[in-house]
Amino acid sequence: MADLDAFRSETRAWLEANCPAEMREPVRDEDDVYWGGRKATFKSAAQKSWFEACVAKGYTVPAWPKAYGGAGLDAAEAKILREEMSRIGARPPLSSFGIWMLGPALLKFGTEEQKVKYLNEIARGEIRWCQGYSEPGAGSDLVSMQTFGDDQGDHWVVNGQKIWTSYADAADWIFCLVRTDKTNKYQGITFMLFDMETPGVSTKPILLISGNSPFCETFFDDVKVPKDQFVGEINRGWDVAKYLLGHEREMISGAGGGDRNSAIGAAMLRHSGTLDPILRAELAMFDVDALAYNCMGERFLDEIKVGKAHPAQPNMMKYAGTELNKRRHELMMAAGGSRSLEWDSEETGGGKPSRNWLRTKANSIEGGTSEVMLNVISKRILDLPGA
Repeated sequence: MADLDAFRSETRAWLEANCPAEMREPVRDEDDVYWGGRKATFKSAAQKSWFEACVAKGYTVPAWPKAYGGAGLDAAEAKILREEMSRIGARPPLSSFGIWMLGPALLKFGTEEQKVKYLNEIARGEIRWCQGYSEPGAGSDLVSMQTFGDDQGDHWVVNGQKIWTSYADAADWIFCLVRTDKTNKYQGITFMLFDMETPGVSTKPILLISGNSPFCETFFDDVKVPKDQFVGEINRGWDVAKYLLGHEREMISGAGGGDRNSAIGAAMLRHSGTLDPILRAELAMFDVDALAYNCMGERFLDEIKVGKAHPAQPNMMKYAGTELNKRRHELMMAAGGSRSLEWDSEETGGGKPSRNWLRTKANSIEGGTSEVMLNVISKRILDLPGA
């Protein structure tokens, strides 16, 4: 305990010395988020300074081993770092699908050579990744994918299409599920890695009802992928895919689900505390549920640490986080009244409240639909009988 108290004091002092005031302000728009990658630019000197300080300390991926670009923190130390960053409102120095999804899969399934190469690149923000999973005819039933890699000896030739590929138009590389054996539905998929600038790869943005979108369609036309660019075993990529999906669902569940201050704070600021009594009660209920959600997350982390986590727990987090985030934006819209419906003015940042509210509608689809999550929870956690 004394060691942890000392670590907390050291962490607090380091954050005070290295986190600029600008990086302690709430994220206002997409430009406030640093994603890294070959095409990345910093919005400000403060953003650059904060990122570089965290890279040097290993704090872009604090729980990863030092050999792979992390700080080598244990679970208790990583929790303290999260708490201290939250205390001052510090922004994440780097947002990355490499950190949230590919990294954990590489740590479990990757070769040592892959870990040293790719994990360090991810930790330093050198490569921006996107995910090639869903297809027009393979969403919830992902194993029905048709994108196919034809074995040409020292490489595959990949043809097919992916959809809902977030930020594909800005990504450098893709981690992609490709069918390599048409005779076996589950054991005929390979988890491949390849450069988005490979000849034959193209993307097309998908516009959503919010007026903007990170989503793209991604097309593969005779794309050559070297035979050494896969994770796990050939034809056993579904094992990697399932493991990664758990981390994706945790990421989506954490995207605002347990954020209490934004809904309540925004509402109180707009109305100076003179809210309709019913809305005040709804805000209080949301606050209680958000606290419970955060406690559930901490419990799950503790259970993972001691090896007692249920494999379907990410489904619970994803479903609960999705529903909370949708409620949060509904409350913000209700608190803002007719002003929240505005679409273009400078006062609302180009209709940010309404656009963000519309964007949350996709939360219950992406990363696994809410209906599928409830089915998994019913069968695997509650042991309810099938219909």
